[in-house]
Amino acid sequence: MVAMDSAPAVPGQRKKVNWSNIAVGGVMNMFEVTTLGQPFEVVKTQMASQRGDSMTVALRKVWARGGVLGFYQGLIPWAWIEASTKGAVLLFTAAEIEGAAVNFGISPAVGGLLGGMGGGVVQAYATMGFCTCMKTAEITRSKMSAAGEKPPSTWKLFADMYKAGGIAGINKGVNAVAVRQMTNWGSRMGFARLAEQGIRNARGVPEGEKLGPLDRIAASTIGGALGCWNQPIEVVRVEMQSMAKNTSKDRPAKLTVFNTLGFIYKESGIKGLYRGVTPRIGLGIWQTVCMVSFADYVKEWIAGEPKKV
Repeated sequence: MVAMDSAPAVPGQRKKVNWSNIAVGGVMNMFEVTTLGQPFEVVKTQMASQRGDSMTVALRKVWARGGVLGFYQGLIPWAWIEASTKGAVLLFTAAEIEGAAVNFGISPAVGGLLGGMGGGVVQAYATMGFCTCMKTAEITRSKMSAAGEKPPSTWKLFADMYKAGGIAGINKGVNAVAVRQMTNWGSRMGFARLAEQGIRNARGVPEGEKLGPLDRIAASTIGGALGCWNQPIEVVRVEMQSMAKNTSKDRPAKLTVFNTLGFIYKESGIKGLYRGVTPRIGLGIWQTVCMVSFADYVKEWIAGEPKKV
């Protein structure tokens, strides 16, 4: 997730793309994933793929695959490649859609929501599909190694997937990623903005005056947590991209978003569709705090704006 300009768009005026924000997005994404982001991602994927695991069991299994390093499986190179590219794609697309929407007379709030949703879809298809697929494959490789099997190297795995399925093969599950990102961005931005307005009203902060750091973090926390309502889409994505052998006769041979959703529901019920939601809430909060609250301060520092706390 990448912070967008805090100043509202004005009908009839197009805001120029701020190229420094693209750099901020890439840097902040790298910071987010390299700190707490990837550990949350690994635990979330473990629970979503092994739907019978409790949080304690999942943490124990991840630890057994390399201790602390087990929580950073897939970080290099795929998570870094994803983090350093998706922010730029998202910011550019969201800004263009929002500008066009406002020019058509749509309110800035709705324009921003449409921009976030559109940006999420474009980033998924442009950069995230193959990266999330390969991150999931990396976790599967670690599981194979822990089980005593000799897994293929990362690049051999990539080459084999490309040889077997071409572009579609390395982008397996990208439709689920696109739906997830669209709903992620729409939800997080919407809930965070709603929370900001509630904080302003409760604390008597006038419009145009910046919220303090704790207020910003609180709004981002609310947005990041409530944005996890779409966890079933994430569980579907993990199942579609998993390389683990599944011997269930009910599992479709050719997975789509909808038949995968039906398979998981039949196998594990509603509870199975929300496996891994706890670490994902942690991930959503950390992503939103980093890419909205922290990124706003970085942008203000670059612009030379004075701090207001």
